Amino acid sequence: MFSFITKGLSKTLGAIKEILPEKVEKIDKTLLEEILLESDIPYELVEEIIYYLPPSSNVEKADVKRVLKAYFLYDTIPPTDTIHQPFVDLIIGVNGAGKTTTIAKLAHNYKKENKSVLLGAADTFRAAAIEQLKSWAEKIDVGIIYTQQGHDPSAVAYDTINSAIAKKIDHVIIDTAGRLHNQVNLANELKKIVRICDKALSGAPHRKILILDGTQGNSAINQALAFNDIIGIDAIIITKLDGTAKGGSLFGIAKALKLPIIYIGVGEGRDDLIPFNADEYIDTILNAIFVNHNG
Repeated sequence: MFSFITKGLSKTLGAIKEILPEKVEKIDKTLLEEILLESDIPYELVEEIIYYLPPSSNVEKADVKRVLKAYFLYDTIPPTDTIHQPFVDLIIGVNGAGKTTTIAKLAHNYKKENKSVLLGAADTFRAAAIEQLKSWAEKIDVGIIYTQQGHDPSAVAYDTINSAIAKKIDHVIIDTAGRLHNQVNLANELKKIVRICDKALSGAPHRKILILDGTQGNSAINQALAFNDIIGIDAIIITKLDGTAKGGSLFGIAKALKLPIIYIGVGEGRDDLIPFNADEYIDTILNAIFVNHNG
């Protein structure tokens, strides 16, 4: 698991090494501040982290970890094997965040647990989105419900859930359009999809997952807040973490949204969606700064 997270944070760790070529036993707070800012932790948050550290000018790894861990009080992964069958995930996010690829990886993860999966192509706004999801469904060998471009996305969601109920499918993953979050029609469309999911199966969708592009860093926070206001997000997946030195932005996202980050995308392969673990994430960053006595 560490190798996966190290892979995902490779550019961030490289940026730390440029500031601090040699690892240290203790670090000067001013230098730590520079490293945290360079990793794309928001300035106000860096000031807060420094404030909660011991008053001495040099601090140890354990002190820093204790403060950083406090920002991930919401990192518990919600259960997906509850009484619901099917368990319905609704996937939300702007175009280009990696939604379709993430849906495929999530479906692949469920399949590895010997669960059956049905996809719903409810991004009917773009023909390319439907085709891309169909292509992925074929690659990973899962079923898909789709319609023509321009059709009602809520109807696709409804049909997907009904089909899954009839076939006793374990998991439904529904894609949605990713037009910009400040468009009123998108907000209304998402609210309608949520209502129709509940009509098809009471309590659905059981998880509304927001996909955020890791290369956006902290600018993804406003996006997330907007989507959260529209329909209430349950969990977050961060994609493309391997393509950015902004690995520290997860602190800002976790603090601003107070929602669990459940997976991180660390590559293009179908196995490159890994469960997020706050301890491993923090340790990977701190091990680039501090001499590690635990081997």
